[in-house]
Amino acid sequence: MNRYLFNRPRTFRGGIHPPDFKEQTEGNSIQMYMDPQMDLVFPMSQHIGAPCKPTVKKGDQVLRGQVIGEPQGYMSVPVHSSVSGIVKDVKPMLTSTGNKVMSVIIQNDHQYNEVEGMHKAYDYKHMTNEEILKVIQNSGIVGMGGAGFPAHVKLNPGPEKKIDAVIVNGAECEPFLASDFRLLIEEPKKVVDGLKIVLQLFPEARGYIAIEDNKPTALSLMRLLTTGEDRIEVVALRTKYPQGGEKQLINAILGREVPSGGLPADVGCIVHNADTIVAIYRAILEGRPLMRRIVTIAGGAVAHSHTFKVRIGTSVRELVEAAGGITGELSKIIAGGPMMGFAQVGLDIPVTKGTSGILLFTPEQDFSGQESPCIRCGRCVAACPIHLMPMMLNRFALNREWEQFEKFHGMDCIECGSCAFVCPAKRHLTQTFKAGKKIISDERRAKRAAAQAAAAAAAAKDQAAPAAGK
Repeated sequence: MNRYLFNRPRTFRGGIHPPDFKEQTEGNSIQMYMDPQMDLVFPMSQHIGAPCKPTVKKGDQVLRGQVIGEPQGYMSVPVHSSVSGIVKDVKPMLTSTGNKVMSVIIQNDHQYNEVEGMHKAYDYKHMTNEEILKVIQNSGIVGMGGAGFPAHVKLNPGPEKKIDAVIVNGAECEPFLASDFRLLIEEPKKVVDGLKIVLQLFPEARGYIAIEDNKPTALSLMRLLTTGEDRIEVVALRTKYPQGGEKQLINAILGREVPSGGLPADVGCIVHNADTIVAIYRAILEGRPLMRRIVTIAGGAVAHSHTFKVRIGTSVRELVEAAGGITGELSKIIAGGPMMGFAQVGLDIPVTKGTSGILLFTPEQDFSGQESPCIRCGRCVAACPIHLMPMMLNRFALNREWEQFEKFHGMDCIECGSCAFVCPAKRHLTQTFKAGKKIISDERRAKRAAAQAAAAAAAAKDQAAPAAGK
C-alpha cells in the first residue's frame, strides 16, 4: 500500500535529530527594526549569477525602492535601496561569505521617500507568464532560504519540463532559526496568496505547503486558510534535519528522487522558501520590490533572542545591539544556521537577501573539536540524506583524488553537515567536501574558459586566412 496515502508526517531516509534550541526564538513575535541608524551597505552580489552593476555614485541622492544595482544578464536581479538618503561611497565591502563585494553605502536620511511607481498592484490572473516573471525579476526576488537563486529563473524551467508540483518550504529545520515559523503564523494569508500566484504559472500543478510537525500552530493556521482550496494541500513533515532540503522535501512529499546532478524541475517540481513566496506576493499584489528581511538573532552570547523584520543593508552589529548586545563569552559568530551557516570574523557585515539568522555562541555551544582518525563506524553513511559515503569522500578530498571524489558522487553533497554532526571522531567532513567541490568547480570553469578561448582563436585564424591569401 502506498505510504503517502496515510495521514501521518512524511519524511525521507537518513538525516539526524539535533537539538532544535528554538524555545526562546519561536515564542517571540517578529519585532520591527525598520529605522536603522548606521550606514546601510548593499552588496551588488546577493544571489547566484552575475553581480549587479552599481547605477549610483558617491554623493547621489537615492529614494527608497530605487534600483541602485543593475542586473547583468538573465541570471541576475536588481538591488533596490531600502531607504532614502545619500550615497556615501561605492567600494568593496565585507559580506557574510567572507569575501569583499562591490557595494553601495548609503547614509539613511530617515525620511523614507519613495521612488515613483511604488505600490502598483497587478491583476496577475489577467497577466501572461512572461509578464508575471518580469515583475518578479524586476522586484529583485531571489530564494531566501539561503541559496539566493533568482526566483524568475527557477519559475521558468522551460517548456520541456512539465511541472505538476509547487512546494512551499516551511520546514525551517535548522536549530535556533525561527524566521520562517514566525512568518507562517503572523502572515499566513500572504503565504497562501503568494502560492496562488505561482500556481497561476503552472495550471497543471498542485501546491504543497510543507511544515514540520513540531509547528502545530502553523499547521493549523495553514489548514484553516486553505480549506476549500482544491489545488493546495498542507503537508505535515516529520521533524528531522535536513527536512527542509529541496531533494528531501520532494522525496518526503511525492516519493520522487531528483537524479544525480539534476534539479527539482527534472522531476516536475518547483520548491520555494516561504519568505520567497511572500516576497512574490508583495511584488505582485503590493508593488513592493524586495527590500526587507526577517532575521533571527540568537545564541548564548547575546542578551536576548529576537526575530527582527529589518531593511536589507542594515548592519548586523546594530541588530545585535538591538537584541541587548553581547553579554556572554563570545566564541563563534555564524551567519545562518549552525549546520549550514558560515562562521564570521566579526559583526561588521550587512543583512542581505539571504540572511536568515545571526548566531552568537559561547564556548559551551561551540561543538567543533579536535579531529581524530576515522574509526569506520558508518554513522556518517546512515545519516547522509543523499546516501553518499562521507568517510570515503573525506579520504579522496584530503588526498586530492578528484576523479574518485566525483565517481563517488561528491558533487551531489548538499553540505548539510549531518555526517560531521554524528561523527564520533570529529572529522571535518563537510568542510573538506565544500573545499573539494569548489576546487572541482573552479577547474571546470577554467577548462570551459580555455576551450572557449581556443575556439575563438581558431575562428579568428580561419577568418584571417582568406584575407591573407588575397
